[in-house]
Amino acid sequence: MDKNDFSAYVYADNAATTRLSDTALEAMLPYMTAYYGNPSSIYSFSHESRKALSAARSDVAAVLNADPSEIIFTSGGTESDNHAVVGAARANVAKGKHLITSTIEHHALLHTMKQLEKEGYSVTYVPVDGEGTVDVEALKAAVRPDTTVISIMMANNEVGTIQPIAEIGAFAKSKGILFHTDAVQAVGHIPVDVKELNVDMLSLSGHKFHGPKGVGALYLRKGVRILPLMQGGGQERGRRSGTENVAGAVGLAAALKEAASQMETEAARLKALVARLDEGILKIPYTKKTGHPTNRLPGLASYTVEFIEGESMILHLDIRGIAASTGSACSTGSLDPSHVLMAMGLTHEVAHGSLRLSLGKYSTDADVDKILAELPEVVALLRRMSPVWPGLE
Repeated sequence: MDKNDFSAYVYADNAATTRLSDTALEAMLPYMTAYYGNPSSIYSFSHESRKALSAARSDVAAVLNADPSEIIFTSGGTESDNHAVVGAARANVAKGKHLITSTIEHHALLHTMKQLEKEGYSVTYVPVDGEGTVDVEALKAAVRPDTTVISIMMANNEVGTIQPIAEIGAFAKSKGILFHTDAVQAVGHIPVDVKELNVDMLSLSGHKFHGPKGVGALYLRKGVRILPLMQGGGQERGRRSGTENVAGAVGLAAALKEAASQMETEAARLKALVARLDEGILKIPYTKKTGHPTNRLPGLASYTVEFIEGESMILHLDIRGIAASTGSACSTGSLDPSHVLMAMGLTHEVAHGSLRLSLGKYSTDADVDKILAELPEVVALLRRMSPVWPGLE
């Protein structure tokens, strides 16, 4: 494949980021050219920016069943996670310094918890079962009188398992504990109603549902107090200082509205594509699907392929014109496999051979055909090269 020609490239890594939708791009353009005024300024030229930011806030709130005043625009999911957990922990330090999360959270949350531990907080990491579902009873048992915040992701970014957020939220509410969910992978793909979920805080990111990169939002329920992470001009009602990213917020809202309007039909289409992937990939010997078999994101498929290393598989797929991902962290300089798969009970060796294929609104049957044609050849090639392959086929 020509390294500069991506016309026939199959993009199957939508859980990492997505192509900006035409609808979002069209909505954004006027606020990068004609209406570029600072929405915090008082002169008339900034009126259009101010009005667009307000409309975007209302649109996001409507999809989440929230009030517009409960939406804080941020730079993305990482900032939203940090703001929610750190801000809530520090605001409630008088009550206690104990926090609860799970072992399979995104690093935006896990690394934040580790930082808080260095600041004197105590964190309980709740285990998950072999399908990646949080042990709710263990979570309940972990609560202490000084517990102030529980944070559990809504849907896992590696294996796609959807968590029992409404149940956990109801429990947290009954105990007077603030509850945050990282819904970055869920929003725009499955229904998300903050009231039904019983959440106090919820994180989302625009580029996960065909919105722009560099913009996200934090839902903060009315009456919940958290401390800001950044000081400055007092934008976002004093909760997130910094000149607002108007074009980004407009694009996020446009993409989210579009995703919400197409969610039911798109989920059915993606499930059908993933079913085809399952049928073909699971014919490869010593290959298994990971995550919950049914309670999972519609477009995310994850597998373990034994006797090969995940990063090599991704690189060989790339040579053949396919973008996929693996839980193996070799590209970051670490020899450790996915912390998610390890938490689910997989061995080090098996977890190293992970493969994630995440489909989106631009994925097609032809894309699936190409994956199913190329992946078996890649696996066979790498197994022939592997010193641990015992030739069991």
